[in-house]
Amino acid sequence: MRKGFFIILFISTGFTLSAQDNTKNRKEINTLIDNYSLAREKRDTVLLKNILTLDIDQLVSNGEWRTGIKAAVKGMMASSAASPGTRTLTVDKIKFSSPQIAIVDTKYEIQNADGTPRKMWSTFIVVNTTLGWKISAIRNMLPSK
Repeated sequence: MRKGFFIILFISTGFTLSAQDNTKNRKEINTLIDNYSLAREKRDTVLLKNILTLDIDQLVSNGEWRTGIKAAVKGMMASSAASPGTRTLTVDKIKFSSPQIAIVDTKYEIQNADGTPRKMWSTFIVVNTTLGWKISAIRNMLPSK
């Protein structure tokens, strides 16, 4: 009887701790995506370099690949200069493939200078490093409809 009680207690405590970690991680990942949006809008290369991994890769909606932090930051700054409208990233869902890796799907909207919105999707692969959550990969997509 006691053995069964301790097994149930151990399992339920594990689920509680996991749920607490998951909630904390989700908040941190949402903050990471908000910081990415802010860095893009303000063209803040220092913030970008702090939230991206050195080996980041990005596939943008025109099919261009940006590999490595130098190419990614350079391309992001050029893109932000060419499309200076307000960027809004809204996290749609977060899927953890492990405690250290998550896939983050977002709705990505750029308010163009003429007032029209450019609606896209972005998927971020984020990793939990010793310095906190960082963006390891970005995939931007234009919906077909």
